[in-house]
Amino acid sequence: MKFIKPLQNSITKLLSITTLCSALIIAPSTAFAETKSHFRLAWTIYAGWMPWDYGEASGIIKKWADKYDIDIEIVQINDYVESINQYTAGGFDATVMTNMDALTIPAASGVDSTAVIIGDFSNGNDAVILKGAGSLADIKGQNVNLVELSVSHYLLARALDTVSLKERDVRVVNTSDADLVAAFTTEDVTAVTTWNPLVSEIMAMPNTKKVFDSSMIPGEIIDLLVVNTETLADNPNLGKALTGAWYEIMQTMQGNDVKALKARTMMAEASGTDLAGYDAQLASTKMFFKAKDAVDFNNSKDLINTMSKVAEFSFEHGLLGQGAGDAKFIGIETPAGVYGNKDNIKLRFNPAYMQMAIDDKL
Repeated sequence: MKFIKPLQNSITKLLSITTLCSALIIAPSTAFAETKSHFRLAWTIYAGWMPWDYGEASGIIKKWADKYDIDIEIVQINDYVESINQYTAGGFDATVMTNMDALTIPAASGVDSTAVIIGDFSNGNDAVILKGAGSLADIKGQNVNLVELSVSHYLLARALDTVSLKERDVRVVNTSDADLVAAFTTEDVTAVTTWNPLVSEIMAMPNTKKVFDSSMIPGEIIDLLVVNTETLADNPNLGKALTGAWYEIMQTMQGNDVKALKARTMMAEASGTDLAGYDAQLASTKMFFKAKDAVDFNNSKDLINTMSKVAEFSFEHGLLGQGAGDAKFIGIETPAGVYGNKDNIKLRFNPAYMQMAIDDKL
């Protein structure tokens, strides 16, 4: 969706997950779970996930980990898909990812995962961009360069729906995010779908037009902190420490006082931009700075509707794992109900820890 470093051979990695699925489904899920004191969280560069890096650098995460007598190791991974693959294989206890990737990688691989924190949703950070065209309808018949089978692919499909087009009306060209900006400078590439900061770089070029973005499907591309469900059940202090740290960071980075500007400047520099650039990315990211807003979003029936769209897209593209007979093969649990198979729940949106933040019980 949204990462500076390359998702090298993303389609190969995503399709190879089928092989990983078989091993993980056969292996007992309890192999992931144990009571312990050391935990690992993987993150990748994106506006809504930079707070984890700041939390590590500022000592906020250590402060909350110490409160619960645990240790949390924060690890930056340059390859987003690889970070989720490593989480799925048990190399990490928690990882940042989108709602779609939570469904199509760990859940589809048989790993039961819980979205502990809903941090934000993309509200313009992801976009379809054309060269010298007046409207989205002009995309018909063009090649569209994007990271195939990612949320960029999902965004394109949702965009095409709005102008009565189908994927067969364009030609998807799988392109690493590391190559998209350079590719757009060539004569042959006329359409791309990508995320910030790449969107900003491409839109700075002449003769470009953004014809669709994620603000037109608000709440559908959701950014999560996901924790292995059994690990969380055995170690609730991990959920408490991560959630407590997150909302302290959220409080710190808001506004324009010296502390907030320093925090966001650190996040900006770590992501390869300046404060103005980072603030511009935040402007197209609907951040849930307050736990109550995240809980309200989590509890809404709209979340089930969104996940049904994501599941249908994922099934149509063969991303729900071996044996998936329909889009409801995997159960997705939310406070408003379950979408899919109640006997095969592998993705849970659980607001319990965010609610603790509201109730001052962390």
